[in-house]
Amino acid sequence: MPDVVAPEVRSRMMSGIRGRDTRPEMLLRKGIFAMGWRYRLHARHLAGKPDLVFSARRALIFANGCFWHGHDCHLFKWPKTREVFWREKIGANIRRDARVREQLRAEGWRILEVWECTLKGRERRPLEDVLACCDAFLRGDDPFCSIGPDRRVPAESGGAADGCSE
Repeated sequence: MPDVVAPEVRSRMMSGIRGRDTRPEMLLRKGIFAMGWRYRLHARHLAGKPDLVFSARRALIFANGCFWHGHDCHLFKWPKTREVFWREKIGANIRRDARVREQLRAEGWRILEVWECTLKGRERRPLEDVLACCDAFLRGDDPFCSIGPDRRVPAESGGAADGCSE
């Protein structure tokens, strides 16, 4: 199926997509800061340039966009045009994310992923709940957690867990 817009228009649209200071990231930053947590932004010396770095807690937060990171949710749809390109691109992103997580864990960092669909769309959760999960992660010692629209998944459990309530 051909693209519905001209290549120049598509190029301009794609160039407007930011990798940092996205709306989900800004919501997390403002909320976490208001809770009293202090952090560094986009540390270039760390693999994957995490969105938020809490050095004293050896903790990192990634605010992942569902499309670019291939999240299996209602916000992710495979593009109908240039299918091979997009499958290779997003597949490479997923593989890179796994390598980055592995490297950061080997360096002793704890990692929290917050997915875009948790903060927007029909399956979003209240921002206060997401921030409470972030706070619990930062205060705790879980090596890895992923906050999706209806769950927080610690790596050890292998499945959905109700780990956001204190």
